[in-house]
Amino acid sequence: MGGGTTVPRGPEATPDPVGERLREAEAAENFPVAMRVLPARHRRRLRAVYDVVRVIDDIGDESRGDEGAGSPDSRVAALEDLRSDLHRPFPTTAVLRRLALTAPDLPLEPLDRLIDANVQDQRVAEYDTWQSLLHYCTLSADPIGRLVLAIFEVPEDPALLVDSDRVCTALQLLEHLQDVSEDRGRGRIYLPAEDRAAFGVSPTDLDAAVASPALRDLVRHETARAVELLDAGSAITGRLRGWARLAVGGYVSGGRAAADALRRVDGEVLGRAEEAAHSRKRDVLRHLPAVLLSRRTTPRSPTR
Repeated sequence: MGGGTTVPRGPEATPDPVGERLREAEAAENFPVAMRVLPARHRRRLRAVYDVVRVIDDIGDESRGDEGAGSPDSRVAALEDLRSDLHRPFPTTAVLRRLALTAPDLPLEPLDRLIDANVQDQRVAEYDTWQSLLHYCTLSADPIGRLVLAIFEVPEDPALLVDSDRVCTALQLLEHLQDVSEDRGRGRIYLPAEDRAAFGVSPTDLDAAVASPALRDLVRHETARAVELLDAGSAITGRLRGWARLAVGGYVSGGRAAADALRRVDGEVLGRAEEAAHSRKRDVLRHLPAVLLSRRTTPRSPTR
């Protein structure tokens, strides 16, 4: 699935000190809810991809672990070093060696896009328009879905990829809304400037202890837009079969749980309320049966 180059097979990885932190980070994510019941082969492949994605994000994020320390230029250099290693016949980075051993058939192009997204994070702190934010998501979010489909060896289909991209973009947008305060602390704003202006929200409003009425209105607005994308893309579950359907259904359910959390706090995503705005695993499980039982539909196209 995806571009022509594939992850090369390399020697088996030796244990590395990053592994324990990766497992701790994985435990906090929603996707293991569905992953636990998958066959071991699929779990290994998903985990190998997850570890690479997490390390890419760590390097690009100054607040996550030692890999992200330093200036934007040094982080860009580290990301490009990782990209070079990704394309070597025998990678030297532990997580890349594991990926090469566990999933040598996966395309590299989605991982290149994820690296591009993190490079862009070093140079772009906010987005002027909704469309520019969606374009960023084509780098930071959509590749995940394409890797997941490749893991389950789902045949390429243009309509399927469109739905996958919609779901992944929606998940990214909902995560940004849950992390408004955290992202602001890193110097990043993922609420488009044109929308902030329309709702009367200034950057300093994001530094407050509680969300202003205007910010809460904006969060509700952006949540509705993300849910529209999620609803449109959720038709993908009706086009998949077997374990792929379960895995992707887990992601869709995670998105629905994230939307539930944002609605539960009624747009209050700052201060102490920020933790309450995050998803609960029981909500993911609550949505999963309905998502898996949904039939193939053709919802109206969202604004994207």
